[in-house]
Amino acid sequence: MDDVVDSSVVELQLSLSDFDLSILASKVTAPFKPQNTLVGAYYKNIAIGIDRDFDLSARQRVMIECLQTKHSKDFLIVISMEGLGQRMTAVSTVSFSEEIKNKKENKWFTLPPFTSTINPTSVSKQLFNTTNTTSSSSTTNNTTALKWILRCCPQLPHSLVQKLFRLRQVRKESSDLGRKPQEQQLKRVSAKDELSVGDRLFLPISVQEKQKHERFDKQEYRCSKDEISYIRSLELHKDPAIIVINKPHGLPVQGGIGIRNSLDVLAASALKYDYSEPPRLVHRLDRDSSGILVLGRTQTSAAVLHSIFREKTSGASNEDFDNTKQILQRSYWALVIGTPKRTSGLVSVPLGKVIVDNGKSERIMTVDDAQTMSCQHAVTEYRVIESHHGFTWLELRPLTGRKHQLRVHCAEVLRTPIVGDYKYGWQAHRKWKPVPWSNPDKTEKLRGLNILPFGLDLESGSISEKQPHLHLHCKQMVLPDVSLALQYMQSSKDHDLSQLQSLNLVAPLPLHMQRSWDILKS
Repeated sequence: MDDVVDSSVVELQLSLSDFDLSILASKVTAPFKPQNTLVGAYYKNIAIGIDRDFDLSARQRVMIECLQTKHSKDFLIVISMEGLGQRMTAVSTVSFSEEIKNKKENKWFTLPPFTSTINPTSVSKQLFNTTNTTSSSSTTNNTTALKWILRCCPQLPHSLVQKLFRLRQVRKESSDLGRKPQEQQLKRVSAKDELSVGDRLFLPISVQEKQKHERFDKQEYRCSKDEISYIRSLELHKDPAIIVINKPHGLPVQGGIGIRNSLDVLAASALKYDYSEPPRLVHRLDRDSSGILVLGRTQTSAAVLHSIFREKTSGASNEDFDNTKQILQRSYWALVIGTPKRTSGLVSVPLGKVIVDNGKSERIMTVDDAQTMSCQHAVTEYRVIESHHGFTWLELRPLTGRKHQLRVHCAEVLRTPIVGDYKYGWQAHRKWKPVPWSNPDKTEKLRGLNILPFGLDLESGSISEKQPHLHLHCKQMVLPDVSLALQYMQSSKDHDLSQLQSLNLVAPLPLHMQRSWDILKS
């Protein structure tokens, strides 16, 4: 065994998938008895297959080592079995030259050729009818290498992709070559280099292997049957492009510190169905808010929806409300303490963010002087629905999508904080008194009968409680039919998306708000 080199070199070149272990076992000449024929073994403490008649329970252990010789590309297979106080060893030479040769040739992970893709920004502008964009510009025939990798491999961390570019480990084969890619034909490419239709990118094969290991190691949340059934019961609409659900109060939309179950994680498990990718969030709702939440089922539809929500906010910020086509309309219902001075109106007050509690939290506030503090323009339409016993039901229509916009506008501008908003309406809730209800026995009988997953409490929280839930609900949304728009663009060059029909989505009130409605009506 003097001509054996260090096996650590081989470890970098071979993996268990490089050769057929059953063939390996048949090639080994070992002094084992027939009943102990080796068809399985441990390699680096990893079980790789054990014959049914091969008993390892009696402290027997089979080890396999693959050692490369100095003078050839063959490998010595050293197999040993220990147990019951004895050790047997067999050595055989097996050639893996062809496998190593193929391994070296296939060291690249090939991405699909670049094809023309839909331009989300162009689609949203056509839907808003804010530009004279023609149908030809709805698709783009070039993109950067970085964007194409992130599109083809959305599960890869952005930092890893950037690192590959920094280390110059990304290659490109231009579409005009047309031959089987060889190493000398591949050219290094930077992140900002543009691709043409037909160009292919090549990443190190280690990226694909790392990707497989991360998928295996990553502990994704798996919903139980009851949890899947509950999440799917929230669906209001589903088509090939989007899924719309009625988000319950108390369920966070995104994960964070101290958050165990969030809708983005639950949707990946319960709302993926037969799609290869999980649905993606395209807008947000506060944890304590409820109502319509839209998710894109594909990367393309999610990008188009993102652009639609951004375009709406941008258009409203220009204060040209009359000329801006309202293809995206959202209507919230809120129960507030007090009554606004006017029955309807438009709130146009910028909002800024301040850090409080020694940096532990943040708070949104109105900004009087936009020149002295960083802020964002925020616009809200409101209308009084009904007023009873010192409370008012409001319909709120946000024309921009700022964080906590409705809550701050109600509390600080209209001076009517939303019921259950202890962050911006804490002063009003210091004097809170539950509203008596003439039929409380019905509530007590219903409470506890339905045990909901994720620790949700949807049976309490009305104005008859000492601590009511937040009474803010996204009740209605008018949204362009993105699925139909994508079908038009893929099937025809002549399309007018500005005349596309819209989806009218409606979500019923949550139980605590419906109960408050009944209490004020009684």
